[in-house]
Amino acid sequence: MGDRHTTDAAARGGLRRGLLMAAGLGALVISAACSNASTTPSTSSTTPPTLRPNVTTTTGGGTTTSGLPPFYAVQTGSVKGLGTIVVDGNGITLYMFAPDKQSGSSTCYGACANGWPPLLLPKGTTTPVAGKGIDKSLLGTTTRSDGTVQVTYNHWPLYLWVGDGQPGQATGQGLNNLGGLWYVLNPAGSVVTTKP
Repeated sequence: MGDRHTTDAAARGGLRRGLLMAAGLGALVISAACSNASTTPSTSSTTPPTLRPNVTTTTGGGTTTSGLPPFYAVQTGSVKGLGTIVVDGNGITLYMFAPDKQSGSSTCYGACANGWPPLLLPKGTTTPVAGKGIDKSLLGTTTRSDGTVQVTYNHWPLYLWVGDGQPGQATGQGLNNLGGLWYVLNPAGSVVTTKP
């Protein structure tokens, strides 16, 4: 009788320890999942593209650019349905704004510039960078009303779209948004009105 009582007590103790261990393990799994969720950046189609700093190396004769192009470079990239188009140094699609009328000056300010951020040169930089596939003679700049310098291509001020978050996207193509139509440019500087 005493042995049976001891065996029952031991079984209950073992069951209790097993349940406590399972509960503890479950808490660890939930804690780890929550921890990973809070440190992983969320991606949203309305998040502006992250701008990457220029990668440089210094050699005996001075500083030379190496590795990735600066974010404000203008180069070519490919978008399905649109072909080869003009993109920034991160490979994110660049757009022109029809109301700018290829005048070399921007008409996109305020809410417009929040949705369609202009491609700006960093403070202290005055010359745009021509990346692969770009006709350097078509690159230029325009000074905005706040004194910042915006990059132009074939006299079109260039803009990003907050709806694009990675290379190969052109969700702003053909949109009639914030005062006018938005289109991509091809390497020759011509407006592409095709829908992707």
